[in-house]
Amino acid sequence: MKRLKINLLISLLFLQFFAAAQAIKQERITNNFDRDWAFIQQDVSGAEKPGFDDKAWRKLNVPHDWSIEGAYDKTNLTARGGGYLPSGTGWYRKSFSLDESLANKKITIEFDGVMANSDVWINGFHLGKRPYGYISFNYDLTKHLNFGKGKTNVIAVKADNTVQPASRYYTGAGIYRNVRLVATDLVHINDWGVFITTPEATIQKATVKVQTSLSNESANAAQVTIETTVLDAAGKVLKTIQSKQNIAASQSAKIEQDIVLSNPKLWNPETPVLYKTLTKVILGAKVVDDQVNSFGIRSFKFDAATGFWMNGKNFKLKGACLHHDGGAVGAAVPLSVWAFRLNKLKEAGVNAIRTAHNPVAPEFLDLCDQMGFLVMDETFDTWTAAKNNGEKGYNRFWKDWWERDTRDMVMRDRNHPSIVIYSVGNEIHDDLNSPEGFKKYKDQQDLVHQLDPSRPVTMALFRPANSKVYTNGFAETMDVVGQNYRENELVALHNQKPSLKVIGTENTHVIQQYLALRDNPFMAGQFLWTGFDYLGESDWPQITNGQGLFDRIGEWKQQSLQRQSWWSEKPTVHIVRKEDNAGAGDWINNWTPTDFDTYDDAKVAVYSNCDEVELFLNGKSLGSKPKPADDSPRLWDVTFEKGSIKAVGKNKGKVVSEETLKTAGPPAKLVLSVDQNKISTAWDDVAFLKVTIYDEQGNICPNADNLIKFTVSDAGIIDVVDNGNIISHEPYKAQQRHAYHGVAMANIKARTAGNIEIKVSAEGLEGASLKLTATENAQTK
Repeated sequence: MKRLKINLLISLLFLQFFAAAQAIKQERITNNFDRDWAFIQQDVSGAEKPGFDDKAWRKLNVPHDWSIEGAYDKTNLTARGGGYLPSGTGWYRKSFSLDESLANKKITIEFDGVMANSDVWINGFHLGKRPYGYISFNYDLTKHLNFGKGKTNVIAVKADNTVQPASRYYTGAGIYRNVRLVATDLVHINDWGVFITTPEATIQKATVKVQTSLSNESANAAQVTIETTVLDAAGKVLKTIQSKQNIAASQSAKIEQDIVLSNPKLWNPETPVLYKTLTKVILGAKVVDDQVNSFGIRSFKFDAATGFWMNGKNFKLKGACLHHDGGAVGAAVPLSVWAFRLNKLKEAGVNAIRTAHNPVAPEFLDLCDQMGFLVMDETFDTWTAAKNNGEKGYNRFWKDWWERDTRDMVMRDRNHPSIVIYSVGNEIHDDLNSPEGFKKYKDQQDLVHQLDPSRPVTMALFRPANSKVYTNGFAETMDVVGQNYRENELVALHNQKPSLKVIGTENTHVIQQYLALRDNPFMAGQFLWTGFDYLGESDWPQITNGQGLFDRIGEWKQQSLQRQSWWSEKPTVHIVRKEDNAGAGDWINNWTPTDFDTYDDAKVAVYSNCDEVELFLNGKSLGSKPKPADDSPRLWDVTFEKGSIKAVGKNKGKVVSEETLKTAGPPAKLVLSVDQNKISTAWDDVAFLKVTIYDEQGNICPNADNLIKFTVSDAGIIDVVDNGNIISHEPYKAQQRHAYHGVAMANIKARTAGNIEIKVSAEGLEGASLKLTATENAQTK
């Protein structure tokens, strides 16, 4: 029920923001360009030509990741980094017509990400190439288009990730993010041309500084009026300001405006209140271009002695790193998947995300804004030096492209209130001890400062004990010193040089690293590796890296249960036991050994933030234990008995949390649950269907691995299936999946409006079914 309420809240936030934006009549025309592409998964000659015959190609909508649709194979060239999924070349083509009324407009196509080494043509004209698959980019189509009735245009996109290994982790393949077609006047706001900051932000008063960059691509000088209106989340106008500017033909200009608001609502993780600006470009009495941008009013700083502050409040960044894949959906991730995952991380006490190690989809940052997550926005995993797996990826292009890609990321992302710091690299293997390495960092930091002076810059240093970055002045150059692991070195560095600001950019789940954050006020935060298990960076037969707080389908793990006891503010109690007899194996959260006959000595731990925890076995107390000073788990040696084990947490003598685990009998039935029972036909809308195997008494069977079959009525689609098992090679695009730890899942999408009935079955078990309601969505992709 709690998850349903959270998802409903997010849905309402989306709808409220969308409705407010729709209420503003805009002159700028932005059309979704995701539907009706033709695709082929091979390299073909001449596919860029308008007259090429693509009738036999597959018809689909983007976002689309063709690599995740392939089969796992140990011999795939992507190997360890790409999770043994296929690589190669894919082509996309789309035909479209434009009304004659658009002939005097500037027409641009915007891609949020194409993996990788993309080439784009319009009507046979080559628009350009972008090697970096994570970056957003656009092209001006204006001079190469046909307008009017009966005239068509053809856009062709080639995505090539043939050269492998191209990454240390899964990248995906194809047009895996959204595409838009935008029409503006020749006098218009530039790409990402509105920059909003709040240099003054208190509960009494805020100054909203708006910098607008304009271009005049017409043949005549233009006398323009820039009108900027600030609106609250409901679309209510709060204040409007106008400025005039002369712009010569073929020239650009920047206009700065300060808007003062009284008694603003401040953005913070607890109450992430968003405002909007509506910027209009007016020629004479006519609005020729406009743009709506979201922002938040807040102040923040990193302090050398006390860490991180926001709006006058000092707290820690309790972060997790996230790769860009969404598990079974690969790199083409519906927004509902991110909302589901961020909800899970919030339950565990996480309040910050590091975008490891590349620009993310822009709607991911929108979601962080809406949910109140703080963000470390990262550019690159490599500079010029390859990583130790000999990758043949972006490091080949970094020297020529880093400036353009950094510029595009920062300008695109800089209005997001969630972003509080940029990172320009992760465990970089370029020689940082050399003048050349020093300059590479400084050039990037200077560029970020130029584009966005409001935020600091860091990078994730790696093994600094083996280098001179702490002694040659490199650390002093960094706005905030970021380091992966080796927390004691970072603490020692600060103790030697107290003027340095420091943060853990990548950290494991062990207690020593938790204490390095808890016990040192100057440590601004940490980012755990990782929030969710991710595809790739694994050795066969593993196809997923299993270091996440949660597995691919969002199931809790030992480290997330313990982290919740450390980072969550709500009273928490979780029981875990050693998987094998006499204390061997992993810590697991169940009371059903795989072998009852030999399992005698159960090593039991309780993760809890409660003052006192009492443990019961089949109703008999095994004693109470107080909270240790270092927040370590409370341990018991228990002679195993079938039945139930219960932990009760108390604060000041009052029961505030408890957990009971029971021994399961043989599997008997399937039980369905879903995170929401109403979805729309929008591509981003997904219902998470969970199938759990229970015994006759209603206990979860954690050792069950039955094959579960899914069927869905015509209004619905089984998008993907999964079970979270890091060594499972079963396909995700399927109608069946083996259970893992008694659980499997399916992502359900709506094909059309109507009722969706889902049924699940497994041989020898009682089946189950449930119904969802699907509604039509005006923005269906």
